Amino acid sequence: MTRTRRQRKLLLLIFLVGSWNLAVYAAQKEKTLPQAPNILTGQEKAQGWILLFNGKTFNGWRGLGYDRVPEAHWIIENGAIKKVPSKDVPLQKDGQPLEGGDLMTIDEFEDFELSFEWKISPAGNSGLKYNVSEEMSVAKPPTHAALGFEYQTLDDDKHPDAKNGPNRTAAALYDLIGPQNKKLKLVGEFNSAKIVFIGKHGEHWLNGVKVLEFDVGTPLFDGLLAKSKYKDIAHFADKRKGHIVLQDHTDAVWYRNLKIRPVNLEGRTPSNGRREDPAGHSWKETLTMGFLPTVASLPAFFPRSILP
Repeated sequence: MTRTRRQRKLLLLIFLVGSWNLAVYAAQKEKTLPQAPNILTGQEKAQGWILLFNGKTFNGWRGLGYDRVPEAHWIIENGAIKKVPSKDVPLQKDGQPLEGGDLMTIDEFEDFELSFEWKISPAGNSGLKYNVSEEMSVAKPPTHAALGFEYQTLDDDKHPDAKNGPNRTAAALYDLIGPQNKKLKLVGEFNSAKIVFIGKHGEHWLNGVKVLEFDVGTPLFDGLLAKSKYKDIAHFADKRKGHIVLQDHTDAVWYRNLKIRPVNLEGRTPSNGRREDPAGHSWKETLTMGFLPTVASLPAFFPRSILP
C-alpha cells in the first residue's frame, strides 16, 4: 500500500471518529440544557411523542359535554393551562357564576405514555383524568365532570383531603392507590409527572420517580375498586380508548408541557409509524449509552478494509 493511500485512510478514520464524537456531544448537550416548555425535541418527535398543548391556544381541547372550551373557567397564563378558581369566575346577570366543567382532549388514546407538569395553588385540590368515556360521564350528574382514573394534584400539607389517606394525596390513583417514595416540589412550583397506561398495566411517576403501579382486572385491583367511591359505577374500570381530562375542581391549578406517546402493542410502534429499537432508545440515546470508539478500538469497530 502506498504512503499516500495510507494517509488518506488515516484521514478518513480521523473524520469518522470526530463525527461520532460530535454526535455524542450533541446528544449529551440536548439532555443537559434546560428545555423550554410546550415543545417537542427532535428525539421526542422520533420516538412518536405528540404535543397536546402548544402553550398559546386551546387547539385540540374542548369542555366535556361541550363543543367549546368553557373559557370563564379555563384560561392560558404564561404558557400554562390554568383553572380559574371558582371565586374568580365571572357572574351572570342572575348573580350565578358562568357554567364551567372539565377540559378534555378532543382526541382519544388507549395505550400511551403521558408526561406533563403541574402546580397547585395553596390548599388546592384538582386532578388529571384518563381512560375517560365522555358518553359515560355525561350520563351521570354532574354532566360536565369526567369519570375516569385520576392522577391527584393536591397541596398535601394544607388541603384536608390528604388526611383521608394516602390514596387522596398528590400523585395518587385517586381513592384507589396511594403513592410511595414521592418528593413534591414546593406549592407554587411545577412538578413533573408521567402516566404509563399500556394494556392493563398503569404507573404514576412524580419528579422522575415511579410512585405507584397497578394492573386492572387483578384480584388486588378489584378489591381496591370495591372499597372505593367508584364501586357502584358499572364499567368504570374497563380499559377503553379515552380522553385526557383536566378537572374543574374549585381551586387554581396549572398544567403545561402536556405530551403523549401513543403505543401500538403490536411491536410497540409509535403513532408516527417509526419502529423503535426493543429498548425504546433513540439513536442519540444509543450513542451516549454505548461504546465510544478510541484509536485503540478502531480495528474492532471499523471494517478492516478501511484501516491503514
